[in-house]
Amino acid sequence: MQRIPDATQLTDLDGDELADLYAYPGKREQSWLRVNFVSSIDGAVTGPGGVSGALGTPADKRVFHLLRELCEVVLVGAGTVRAENYGGALTDPRLRRDLFGRGIGGHADGTPPPIAIVTASAALDPEHRVITTARTPTLILTTAAAPAERKRALADAGAEVIEIGDEVIEPRAVPEALTARGLRRVLCEGGPQLFGSLAAEGAVDELCLTTAPLLVGGAARRISVSHEEFGLRMTPAHLLFDTDGTMLIRWVRG
Repeated sequence: MQRIPDATQLTDLDGDELADLYAYPGKREQSWLRVNFVSSIDGAVTGPGGVSGALGTPADKRVFHLLRELCEVVLVGAGTVRAENYGGALTDPRLRRDLFGRGIGGHADGTPPPIAIVTASAALDPEHRVITTARTPTLILTTAAAPAERKRALADAGAEVIEIGDEVIEPRAVPEALTARGLRRVLCEGGPQLFGSLAAEGAVDELCLTTAPLLVGGAARRISVSHEEFGLRMTPAHLLFDTDGTMLIRWVRG
């Protein structure tokens, strides 16, 4: 029987201790796809107002920012970019260099991770702040069939357009395309359809799930949506809690 880890209060951990808990496993050459989500107690992926930010707590925000410091690329669907009004990743150069030196994440020269956006149709405004505020060029993962004028406009705006499919994007092609560019420590921030498609293909190595102390009701979606059911066994790696009732569990593929 799998033993559930003892719960640790988040405020008892300093920055280094928390980073060690969320360290990417293995060597830097090992690919690892981590997913980060927040949900309500009753399983809603969005809070009042229809955005995930409404579920945010201080504990969730602390871990959210740490996970970005640790990763090499932030992976997200275009729908989430629009709904959450994404901008370029803002990270601490000194911290990223320190994490890299410790071998647990970050980047050698401290540059922020790029935002990689999955959109088969390249349907994204070239003037969206996810492109205009990016310190590291945004990656657009799209298809050969996407309108050429859209791809050209995104490239002219400073994004790097990467075709990884003819008419559709196969889930496995997403992490493979990132790995081909040396981006192996991946942080996926959703949305539910992207997470569901990757999990259904067995491409997800880890889920960092925050449960906010809130009941939402309504018709909000779950964190994972897919066309077919799948049974991906996960094992709890650690359990954290905050004094406001926030629970944070790191689940690793069994």
